[in-house]
Amino acid sequence: MIKVGDSIPAATITVITKDGQDNVSAADFFAGKKAVLFALPGAFTPTCSEAHLPGFVVKYDDIIAKGADLVACLSVNDSFVMKAWQGNQNAENIAMIADGGAALTKAMDLVLDTADFGGIRSQRYSMIIDNGVVTHLNVEEGGFEVSDAETALSQL
Repeated sequence: MIKVGDSIPAATITVITKDGQDNVSAADFFAGKKAVLFALPGAFTPTCSEAHLPGFVVKYDDIIAKGADLVACLSVNDSFVMKAWQGNQNAENIAMIADGGAALTKAMDLVLDTADFGGIRSQRYSMIIDNGVVTHLNVEEGGFEVSDAETALSQL
């Protein structure tokens, strides 16, 4: 599993933009920025839609004020789902990352296999990334306690 001090892998991700989407290397996307990245098992799922993403939407300005350049949400969903979820959640300030084939999730060894429920997904986590290097990592152990916006805010 990726750990504090490791660099973000160069796996290809799809970032939702106002004009559509861009396929980029995750290493390039996070280079030169201080970022809060949080990931969750699936867009439009209960905890993800009711608590995880909304917490970052509400705390976005506070996170930026504490020095982050970027707040990003990753899910193993396609870019169309991530774009629709972004609009549904009023999350236009959050960089939505579609990891459709789980390339980055697998490269970081943060896979959650939900079998017939949904297949390969991402574990629920948050991390602080400074110029492509992980400085804080908060991986959930089955609940929703350490990957929330408040925790990320306290680590900036």
